[in-house]
Amino acid sequence: MHYDLIIRGGICVFPWGEAKADLGVKDGRIASLAVTAQDDAAEEIDATGLHVLPGLIDAHVHLRDPGNAAIESIATGTRAAALGGVTMVFDMPNTSPSITSAATIADKRLTVAENALIDMGLYVGATRANTPELAALEQEEGVCAIKVFAGSSTGDLMIEDDEGIEAVLRSGHRRVAFHSEDEYRLQARKPLFETGMPHVNHMIWRDEECAFLGTRRITALARKTGRPVHILHTSTAEELDWLAAHRSHVSVEVLVNHLTQVGPDCYETLGAYAVMNPPIRDQRHYDACWAALRDGRVDVVSSDHAPHPREAKEKPWPQCPAGLTGVQTIVPVMLDHVNAGRLSLTRLVDLMAAGPARIYGLQTKGRMAVGFDADFTLVDMKAQREIRNDWIASPVGWTPFDGKHVTGWPVGTIVRGHIVMRDDEITSTPIGRLARFAP
Repeated sequence: MHYDLIIRGGICVFPWGEAKADLGVKDGRIASLAVTAQDDAAEEIDATGLHVLPGLIDAHVHLRDPGNAAIESIATGTRAAALGGVTMVFDMPNTSPSITSAATIADKRLTVAENALIDMGLYVGATRANTPELAALEQEEGVCAIKVFAGSSTGDLMIEDDEGIEAVLRSGHRRVAFHSEDEYRLQARKPLFETGMPHVNHMIWRDEECAFLGTRRITALARKTGRPVHILHTSTAEELDWLAAHRSHVSVEVLVNHLTQVGPDCYETLGAYAVMNPPIRDQRHYDACWAALRDGRVDVVSSDHAPHPREAKEKPWPQCPAGLTGVQTIVPVMLDHVNAGRLSLTRLVDLMAAGPARIYGLQTKGRMAVGFDADFTLVDMKAQREIRNDWIASPVGWTPFDGKHVTGWPVGTIVRGHIVMRDDEITSTPIGRLARFAP
């Protein structure tokens, strides 16, 4: 048998467990899990000593395109993702202009075709004006979900009231993703804080009740309308305990930062480079996120990659924008957690491949099986590296994990059989495209 690509000798993480296998790829799809010694291919990879994972997905990024390419773009953001072992990203709609119409989706579709190194999905932003069209917009090619900012947004990308949220949930049928902080509580507490206060006040202002109240309200509306929802960047013990009783309607994302960094220490060491929404919280919430991940309450782990230039981040709090880079570092950081015994490699694959595919309705991604897209993340679980700012491909050139030593490193990124990254080098032209989602 002749293949386009053969990956030999790796330890593969299948849905049914880990096993050494030789994989054959033809026409961008997995054609065999049992290639023989007599079979050949146009290209072969010796994966001896490596783990071969189904292509890992970062389901929550802000590539700022359209916007300012000096901060981030689809070209630079997907390059960062590929260097970090990520084979697909889902991009948020709060760009300039926002992605809220068929026309803006079409424009972005062209940008993806011309610039993306890896595959993508697109969120469409919900507004009061486009709510009647959301049922049609969620069916546009490449759209992974509708995104609702119920708190912490600007312009018309804000629907904070129950009536507006309910109207969104009654327009269409696919799962809706939410930033669920409660805007009313945020604004009521804002006068308590002044410019120049220490950065730790970020987690005090945007406190547990701010997140929990937003999540309770959205959960109630999901149950009322029967519409499935996805709570992005869930960050509190209260939310995670609450959502365990509402799994019929609500799925859960947790960010790598909430599994890795702890307040107030992170604010003392990083300052504005620890400021994100929802905030990094204290040890109690860190422990709760890990407990929920271990017992299955968490469906997806993402980065919420949201770059800002240094000059903006270094303004006094709260003028400094919230948001951290993360798409390039999420895989090394999570592999380090695997090596530390906090989760298994199989569970990581569930959270960053099978989980996003299940929640968002990806048709041919998220698992290694014959007929699925030939997306693979090759990792060296024994490699010891230091994450450094000078490795970061995003134009802003910084990471909150600068100086962090990790064990486990991505050494190959393969998208539909195309080797996009190998041993820290980009080896492909832009071959990314928009994925297909269940209607």
